[in-house]
Amino acid sequence: MTTILNPEFFATYLVAASIVIAAPGPDSMNTLAIGMARGRREAMAYALGVGIGCLTHTLWAVLGISAIVAASETLFGLVKWVGVAYLLWLGIQSLRERRTLPVADDRAARVQAPIDASTRVLQGALTNALNPKVMLFFMAFLPQFADARLGAVGAQMLVMGLVFAVITAIAYVLLGAGAGGLGERLMQRPSIAQWLNRITGVLFIGLALRLMLAERR
Repeated sequence: MTTILNPEFFATYLVAASIVIAAPGPDSMNTLAIGMARGRREAMAYALGVGIGCLTHTLWAVLGISAIVAASETLFGLVKWVGVAYLLWLGIQSLRERRTLPVADDRAARVQAPIDASTRVLQGALTNALNPKVMLFFMAFLPQFADARLGAVGAQMLVMGLVFAVITAIAYVLLGAGAGGLGERLMQRPSIAQWLNRITGVLFIGLALRLMLAERR
């Protein structure tokens, strides 16, 4: 019976991928912040988007696009600055977007309007996909666990990338659900909800500045 993956290589890959996914990073911080500031639904939707973003990086690695971007300072810079601009825009939106909604005691509180789940999915996918450092990581990470003796290295990388995306989505959905549960309780207090919203905006802007300093090597 033939297999597309080397079982030993794949087992090692699962351990390595799990460690990478569990390590704190921009995507997990965003998921936590959105959960605390906006609740379970938006955080879980964002987490699904991050998983989709991981799939795009897998495709770029398989198709060789990641290698082209890595070799070109211009392309790397283009992807990076688009990502920076998008994160800055999200940060500013988080700081500014709000409307008046009634609260339990019939007073008016300045809190953000709900954001559609599909929008959060798109945000998660774009913030991940527009990070060139993640693109280069996938290009370097996936081939290490492909067995050239089995052939179809591209297919092996696709399977591993799909597994990585699924594990990421599940882990971050659980993270978002936990943070969202706490966030929904905190959002009963308008003043706390407003501060959580500001923290989310500052986090997005901070990540934009961090990405701004990223280099190819």
